[in-house]
Amino acid sequence: MRRTMLACIQKQLTGGLLPWAVQSAAAEQFNCSLAAVEEFTLENGILPARYQRNQNMISTAEQLLLFRSRIAVIGCGGLGGYVIEELARLGVGGIVAIDPDVFEEHNLNRQLLATPRTLGQAKAKAALNRVNEINPAVTVTPIIDAFCEANGHDLLNGVTVVVDALDCISCRLELAEICTEMQIPLVHGAIGGWYGHVATQLPGDTTVQSIYRNWVQGKGIEKELGNPAFTPAVVASLQVAEACKIVLGKGELLRRRKLSIDLLDMEIHEILYGSTADVIYLPTRDIESARAAG
Repeated sequence: MRRTMLACIQKQLTGGLLPWAVQSAAAEQFNCSLAAVEEFTLENGILPARYQRNQNMISTAEQLLLFRSRIAVIGCGGLGGYVIEELARLGVGGIVAIDPDVFEEHNLNRQLLATPRTLGQAKAKAALNRVNEINPAVTVTPIIDAFCEANGHDLLNGVTVVVDALDCISCRLELAEICTEMQIPLVHGAIGGWYGHVATQLPGDTTVQSIYRNWVQGKGIEKELGNPAFTPAVVASLQVAEACKIVLGKGELLRRRKLSIDLLDMEIHEILYGSTADVIYLPTRDIESARAAG
């Protein structure tokens, strides 16, 4: 059947690319999923047409790596909605969307998955529905539950990369510890008002613990500063870029350093961390000191 499918697909390529209509027809004709057709074509060096604007920076072999990856997004709200959208459009084949909450009206100003129609709907379920609309070849596993120390190992089983889109510092610290135990790379992001930061923590690093070394209790400053529409979009995009580089094994990661973003004064600074959780260089006000900046 595989040879027959390949021959059928090759006859219908457009400029060497696999059109979506052909991919859909092949799934129906050969009684397999859209995901199976996508993986099969990528294995044979054929790029689905939807990824043609990727190909000058991501090869077909690398597109297959992305498709075979499984990325967990912890939190499907402000950051998480944008992360899930971009991962699906990028061609990440498996997304685990974890969030216990439902959409409320105050989410409508910034959360990509929040619409009047999805009010009251579980955020993880909305993530599944959205991805099914934009890239049905991507498999989304929605988990309507809160990530915690008790269930963390089960939720992250088989995951390639974890993206932190939480709004709870204690949960972030638990997530960082579990990722270390499970040897899973973690892309951390946080936002508040005009400010945000991004860092990547590989197994053995303690960057997230260093960032929140002075934290005592509470969620941080998001509730105090609020969040506009643009801050989560910026930080989430940087997180997706980091996750992409981890999967592909290319580029320079934000490892042992934090990119601190001030969209009010349009300043971006780098904060370096040592392997012993001590800050080496701190040239900026970061998100946890944004309170003083007003």
